[in-house]
Amino acid sequence: MSKADSVRLYKVRKLISELSNKEGRGTELVSLYIPPKKPIHEAIANLREEWGTAGNIKSDTTRNHVQDALTKAMQRLKLYRTPPDTGLVVFSGALPTNGPGSEVVNVWEIIPPKPVTQYLYQCDDHFHVEWLKDMLRDEKVFGLMVIDSSEVGLGILSGGSLEIADLMTSGISGKTRKGGQSARRYERGREMELTYFYNRVGEHATRTFVDSNKITGLIVGGPGPTKEDFLKGGYLHYELQKKVIAVLDLGYSGREGIRELVEKAGDVLKDVRLVEEKRLVQKFLGEVNRQGGLAVYGLPRVVEALQKAAAEVVLVSDDLDMIRLSATCKKCETEKSQTVSASKKVQERQNMSAAPCTSCGSTDYEFAETDVVDVLEEMAFQGGSKVEVISSGTEEGSMFRTFGGVAALLRYRS
Repeated sequence: MSKADSVRLYKVRKLISELSNKEGRGTELVSLYIPPKKPIHEAIANLREEWGTAGNIKSDTTRNHVQDALTKAMQRLKLYRTPPDTGLVVFSGALPTNGPGSEVVNVWEIIPPKPVTQYLYQCDDHFHVEWLKDMLRDEKVFGLMVIDSSEVGLGILSGGSLEIADLMTSGISGKTRKGGQSARRYERGREMELTYFYNRVGEHATRTFVDSNKITGLIVGGPGPTKEDFLKGGYLHYELQKKVIAVLDLGYSGREGIRELVEKAGDVLKDVRLVEEKRLVQKFLGEVNRQGGLAVYGLPRVVEALQKAAAEVVLVSDDLDMIRLSATCKKCETEKSQTVSASKKVQERQNMSAAPCTSCGSTDYEFAETDVVDVLEEMAFQGGSKVEVISSGTEEGSMFRTFGGVAALLRYRS
């Protein structure tokens, strides 16, 4: 996925997570996948046929819920003349709001990150999000190997994720030899130990990069000549040997070497999301630690920078989990809002309900929730800025989270 799609992918992942936990009353939830080349009118005609077929359902409640879900889906499709470039995914169904009998029909639409390959219609007790999940798996998966004569580290890099898959020491003694031992005999013993170690590394690499993961390319690094000796010796699986795309000199081996390898392989990995996130976070850390640096953090200061059009890039952690809770007076339409943690929205809603409207004194409100990422994206769009979502599961993401999970790189100090 393109590194420029971080906000869109964040929204898709979040919606998938929400829909995965929803259960219907019987087979009442509709999942619809429309390929980009399928005419919208054909998809609507198919749903109309399903609506007629649903009339044969014996249960009045189930029949009504299925037909209402199909009606909602057809209404949503009528907003499109043709499917988007990657197709369209629609979920619709009756879900309880407060126990049995409180079902409300909802509809969600998603423009998928990759093209839908075939038309799919499912009516079930859950939404079929598995095909969307497959689309989110990064196609490019890179293997990382950092090796010297004392240890080897194997890693998997995919999108915004870096996994240390295997660490192994060689147990080989250093190049100095004990007194009384002939140089030739010592070197011969050390060569045997190295050969055994290389064979073990080759076996571990096959399990990690061939059996468990189908990698796109393999990047090898390490201090000294060990990496070249290993590659030239034919210890690597023939499939992996063909996938070696770079061999780099490093100052470290093992776990630290893998991190150094990702940094030094920037040109090779320029389209990998993790590398872009690392660059953004490091730039932020450099600016925030510099006197008069062009960076701010914390939601109030970021919002202020956006309002003044001073923000160039807004960084948001993917686990920020904050919402803007808006309350609109039903009597006079006066609106008030608060930005709160999603876990505290119920309490805040009660507090806002108890406070009379400042214009008419009413306490009858209509509430709406908006993800803070959506709020920041709208403000950024108006000011010509952009928003980048940072993965919280990486080392850089964890460091960034200590600053509150929201920050901005500035055009100028406001």
